[in-house]
Amino acid sequence: MSESREWLPLEVHADAEGLPSGADGVLEYVRSGDFGDLLVKSKAVVFRGFGLTEDTLEPVMDELLPGRLAYLHGTSPRTKVGNNVYTSTEYPQELTISMHNELSYAHKWPSRLMFCCTTTPGSGGATPVVDGVRWLESLDAEVRDAFAGGVRYTQNLHDGLGLGLSWKTTFETESREEVEKFLADTEAEWEWRPDGTLRIVQNRPATIRHPVTGDEVWFNQADQFHPAALGDETAAELAEILPPEELPQSVSYADGTPIPADHVIHVRDVALDVAVDVDWLAGDLMIIDNVAVGHGRRPFTGDRRVLVAMS
Repeated sequence: MSESREWLPLEVHADAEGLPSGADGVLEYVRSGDFGDLLVKSKAVVFRGFGLTEDTLEPVMDELLPGRLAYLHGTSPRTKVGNNVYTSTEYPQELTISMHNELSYAHKWPSRLMFCCTTTPGSGGATPVVDGVRWLESLDAEVRDAFAGGVRYTQNLHDGLGLGLSWKTTFETESREEVEKFLADTEAEWEWRPDGTLRIVQNRPATIRHPVTGDEVWFNQADQFHPAALGDETAAELAEILPPEELPQSVSYADGTPIPADHVIHVRDVALDVAVDVDWLAGDLMIIDNVAVGHGRRPFTGDRRVLVAMS
């Protein structure tokens, strides 16, 4: 069995390590060695029993997430609650969020993600994490080969009224000039449409290599951009209203060829099947290498609050 198939996140328990609770204990552990090397080796590190809260999280984020990033060009609904700190994706709690690497469809993506649970779920609500090497290796050869040429993402971001997110929410601004400045540094094609919609089209690879280890990992969000991921009924309803290129987001192979629904469903289901669930208690924190590891969300009941930040 390969190393990738045996992977589990590293868990650090305050009591077992003889560390104090709170931010001081996390910082003591992080500063006791080269945390960057540890994260590359472990791919994900979970801190348990430190009792972190929203009010005590700032120094931990400052240490673990240098150059904290805003969630610009994001596709999921969430609320900004602090200095580049957000709620986790606010999809209905009965739904599963499929596996993905944050902003893998964009021209730049964060290298690290941090999750901190401030309210324990009533039940369920785990954050599944998947080793990108194993995800890639677990896909059918036919699917891997079909994606070898990359993918093309299309986004239609409305001006304030319409399906999906607006460009104002996506880029955290009401200035077209600021959006254009952001997009000028990307390899995307974009245009303002007569109704105020911003259309963005960009080609990206389906896999990339980790900048440190050189491992090839699955690194795209084709399944989340594809109508098939919405379910047969919803996809059929949307197809009656809009052609694929007019949907809030859609995807094809890089040459424009449609991606078969069974390919993206296979990608989605394989990742969820081989993922490792990280269950939450209030005060837990996890940091992941965003290139090495994909993440998602299991359905839950009751309250659940998980904060997210990135660098």
